[in-house]
Amino acid sequence: MDGKNMNTHALQQTIDRVAAAFSRLKGIEEGLVGEDAGRGIQFDEWDWEVGVGLYGFLRRALAANDKVALDDLVDWYAMQIGRGLPPRQINSTAPMLPLAILIEHVDRPDFEALVQDWADWLVKSLPKTEGGGFQHVVKERLNEGELWDDTLFMAALFLARAGVFFDRKDWVDEAVHQFMIHARYLSDPVSGLWYHGWTFKGRHNFAKAFWARGNAWITVAIPELFFLVPGLEAKDKRFLSHVLQSQVASLKAFQRPDGAFHTLLNDPTSPTETSAAAGIAYGILRGIEAGILDAADKVHADRALAAVLSEIDDEGVVHGVSDGTPMGHDLDFYRKIPNLPTPYGQALVLLLLTDVLVAQGDTA
Repeated sequence: MDGKNMNTHALQQTIDRVAAAFSRLKGIEEGLVGEDAGRGIQFDEWDWEVGVGLYGFLRRALAANDKVALDDLVDWYAMQIGRGLPPRQINSTAPMLPLAILIEHVDRPDFEALVQDWADWLVKSLPKTEGGGFQHVVKERLNEGELWDDTLFMAALFLARAGVFFDRKDWVDEAVHQFMIHARYLSDPVSGLWYHGWTFKGRHNFAKAFWARGNAWITVAIPELFFLVPGLEAKDKRFLSHVLQSQVASLKAFQRPDGAFHTLLNDPTSPTETSAAAGIAYGILRGIEAGILDAADKVHADRALAAVLSEIDDEGVVHGVSDGTPMGHDLDFYRKIPNLPTPYGQALVLLLLTDVLVAQGDTA
């Protein structure tokens, strides 16, 4: 499949197939949208993979003025809140980003109260690193003193949008600070690429891995911040624009002729990785839309899109996605991570395909 030659109907069909496969990988019968699967959001688990998928779902619903889809989202969040949410940490914050946008379109004081309370928890109670960085706490471990590159998408974007809605400049400032401190310790000034993580215990970047999916989270997070915070200060926009431009310049250089990326961006012996290609393509498209990147960069997003589409089978399953990747202490760790279908692979592809659909201007 070639993304440039897909009409709206074919693209919507692909989205429906990927969404249905996403649902099957989560062990349930129905998912996001699609006439064959039925309406409604049936994801049982509240986690970061679902949060990424729901963000794309919400973007599509708002672009199409799809009130039924918005009602589906309301029902899902009400169900989750009603039965009790899981412990708060970085990854469980991801579903809060769509909720922080949804409250702008529905009258739900209970949703607003949850957004306020969760944002306040991030600022006051989440463990912080030296310099006030969001410690990458996950359900498996505290990761004391550690900064990870996916924290910005999973938690900082939510805090920024909550700050806009509630007119809490201190929350917006805190979210921007997270971008700054993560850039300070994770962004390589030579290449512009981002390391997977940093630890203040020993003060090093672990394996110094330019991990592809981790870089993709940055390519996505920076332009999303620009859209989520329309009043972002000029000095912050200037700095973050340079960070993204520098990163994308290297990403373009390391992109394969077929549009794919290796799981270690600068190591052609490492496997290619589809979720990274999806995130990078989406981030480039959003960077262009935000006025950060040049329109000529779209050719690289189109190539990555073509690589992603070639990894989607007839059942909508996305292949070539690296398994869950904790922090590696040597580069061989990343080379040995197996590729297999994953819910987050489906979610990142949904985010990309939804953006392409919205850009076509016909999302009904």
